[in-house]
Amino acid sequence: MKTVSNKTAVDIAHVYRGTFMHSTDHTAVEILEDRLLGVDTEGKIAFIGSGQEVDSLSQKWGFEALAVTQLGQYEFFMPGMVDTHIHASQYSYAGTALDLPLLQWLNTYTFPVEACYKDLEFARNVYTHVVKRTLRNGTTTACYFATIHTDASLLLGQIANDFGQRALVGKVCMDTNNFVPHYRETPDESHDETNRFISEMLKKKYPLVMPVVTPRFALSCSAALLGHLGEIAKNNHLHIQSHISETKEEVKLVKELFPDYDSYTDVYHKHNLLTDKTVMAHGCHLTDEELKLFREKGASVAHCPNSNISLCSGMLDARRVLNHKVKLGLGTDVAGGYSPSMLDAVRRTLDTSKALTIQDPQYQTLTFEEVFRLATLGGSQALSLDEHTGSFQAGKDFDALRVNTAIAGGPIDLINHGEGPKVLLEKFLNLGDDRNIAEVYVAGKRVVPFVETT
Repeated sequence: MKTVSNKTAVDIAHVYRGTFMHSTDHTAVEILEDRLLGVDTEGKIAFIGSGQEVDSLSQKWGFEALAVTQLGQYEFFMPGMVDTHIHASQYSYAGTALDLPLLQWLNTYTFPVEACYKDLEFARNVYTHVVKRTLRNGTTTACYFATIHTDASLLLGQIANDFGQRALVGKVCMDTNNFVPHYRETPDESHDETNRFISEMLKKKYPLVMPVVTPRFALSCSAALLGHLGEIAKNNHLHIQSHISETKEEVKLVKELFPDYDSYTDVYHKHNLLTDKTVMAHGCHLTDEELKLFREKGASVAHCPNSNISLCSGMLDARRVLNHKVKLGLGTDVAGGYSPSMLDAVRRTLDTSKALTIQDPQYQTLTFEEVFRLATLGGSQALSLDEHTGSFQAGKDFDALRVNTAIAGGPIDLINHGEGPKVLLEKFLNLGDDRNIAEVYVAGKRVVPFVETT
């Protein structure tokens, strides 16, 4: 954008005018009507002001008033959605193979497919599709599980970077797998390859993609390996991701495998894998004592309602997690969850909360406003990325979705033609799909629609 009499030290690249909706720590949905939002050349939000002050703001920040992008009547910006748990390597069979419970499902479908990722062309094909699909669905930040294959995991990081997605990418670690023995590592292999993965990722200096230490779960990792991974995460100040208490059978087997530990959570805690940069998927059967430990350590839970129901694992009581003041985000958990869309995660979260209300009429059902926060700001907090993304605040990166609820041929009919912003948001969350997402921005860069070369 051409600057005029710029009196600030910041160069403004874009200015948008219209309605912005986001969450704060105190308000589940804050509606900012007729606002001007300026994005600097580094992709950060430089200012948010009233649309009525366009002349004074243009003088202060040095942009031309005529160059402002004006949103339509039925459009709004919202923060990009944060998927706190997704298996990129399982995307090829998403929407199928949901006829077995978790542990049998892993052995029958998941491990044999994941073993194929030693083939880098196979990996490139799947990973390209999943990154493009999640971006198109409005996922600006994704926390990915890859496989045990270091080179393929590095490739996933490269692809996420190339498409402009903010991502945590984890090389899976597992040295225990008696059912598919060709898909596992020795403790030394896992230790050495994890170090190589982290080293190579950090050398790339990707602006938005980072490595995450990834023990698959306690059942597939020896105590020695868990200890190694805890040290690696601590020494490199890295994020950690894994699974916990997804099914009752899993909890029982962990207790048998680690009899000297107080709980499933204690297994991770004693191996230095429960930190303020840890996100654990599922947690359906966590006890109050375990949630207290989560709170003390600052660890997070990734709520994956589609997967929890699809594999008949259980129903997470999200209200109980929030009451314990544990950080909570949403995850699609592809392919245990059949949809790669965070809008589906929003809807299944509401469904699960309502199912718990059916069981107990005194239960406090989650509102759509609360779930909107979980899908955006809550997810960024769960991944300890809320200094960079999750809401519209000066200094944060502009990660945003431009939503058009009146798109021609879309799934939303605006019959009353007088809906206010909050109604438009609710309709989008309950009825909308990727057709309503006109544009996706990550760190100020428009990544959807994709450029022709992609």
